[in-house]
Amino acid sequence: MHGFPPALTGQVTLANWRTAPFNRWAFHHVRELVPSAEIAAPRAGHEPWTRADRDLPVGDLAATDTDGLVILHRGRLVRETYAHGLAAETPHILMSVSKSLLGLLAGVLVGRGQLDPEEPVTALIPELAGTAYRGATIRQLLDMRVGVAFDENYLATSGPIIEYRKSTGWNPLAPGESPSDLRSFFQHLTKPDGPHGGRFHYVSPNTDLLGWVLERASGLRYADLMSELLWRPMGAEHAAYITVDRLGAPRCAGGICVTTRDLARVGQLIVEGGRHRGVQVVPKDWIDDIFSAGDPEAWKQGPFVPYFPGLPIHYRSKCYVVRGPEPLLFGFGIHGQHLFVDPTAEIVIAKVSSQAAPLDARRIARTLEMVEQVRRHLRGVES
Repeated sequence: MHGFPPALTGQVTLANWRTAPFNRWAFHHVRELVPSAEIAAPRAGHEPWTRADRDLPVGDLAATDTDGLVILHRGRLVRETYAHGLAAETPHILMSVSKSLLGLLAGVLVGRGQLDPEEPVTALIPELAGTAYRGATIRQLLDMRVGVAFDENYLATSGPIIEYRKSTGWNPLAPGESPSDLRSFFQHLTKPDGPHGGRFHYVSPNTDLLGWVLERASGLRYADLMSELLWRPMGAEHAAYITVDRLGAPRCAGGICVTTRDLARVGQLIVEGGRHRGVQVVPKDWIDDIFSAGDPEAWKQGPFVPYFPGLPIHYRSKCYVVRGPEPLLFGFGIHGQHLFVDPTAEIVIAKVSSQAAPLDARRIARTLEMVEQVRRHLRGVES
């Protein structure tokens, strides 16, 4: 997007913004392509990081198309790197790491008594009584264990996932097509593909539906709810934003855009058991539940095992957890978006990228290797 106007071959549009090389610019200019709603930051400003820069074994960041990397250790900023036009103050799309933010927000509402995870989805969204969501609980949505037929094929060129993207404003309409919207899209998900509460079944619209649930439960639109209950209380440095459809429905499954530093702040909030400056933002028992209550057997039956071979993982409340005595919580989004949290060693790694492929096993493996090298290095650092 250089020039006034840019050359035709270099123009980023709604039709190409998620494909390389256009995504390298688009992923930190999303609001110029898709309508969005602001997630306001604290009015009183943020608490600056204490810097303690270290030479860390992060490897070749270009090999995983890294746009931004922020690493925290014991609450101090020990590494910060940007590339491809991204800057410390620039929001970058999180893709499905957006889901993990919703998981934390849901915990706040549960702690306030405004949401019951065991309640049926249709108790709050009765409009979906005639869909495959009938009989599913909010907890099953949170854990991606709803038996709804939906093929999460990021490379598909037709079918429900394309209609889903059009409904959210992420794909252009074909000539002669009438505009749709996200909430209406759920009416098309009528076919079950298994029991609710069964295997880990990754369906992004489940998280968008949860956004609708949270709006109904709280009486606030999602962007304002996120600002009021998470973004401001945790001391975010910059406003974030989330993409919305033509009627204002938020793309909770993948449309949140934040700075890399503020993504790291989310991780630090988890390290501190949901507290910030002595104030409990997310209930500690909700965070403890994420680490302890997932079902590894459900994970083993899901679609992502090949990308994390040999790792003992469960999925709980929109977060992935590598189980063990030194557990690792992470959020994971297509095209290389990551948040890693090691609470016992107080390590946070926030990484945003512009990888060409939605899912790239080799780059995922490189990223996991980098994370483990950084964890080993920092675990050996004296206080």
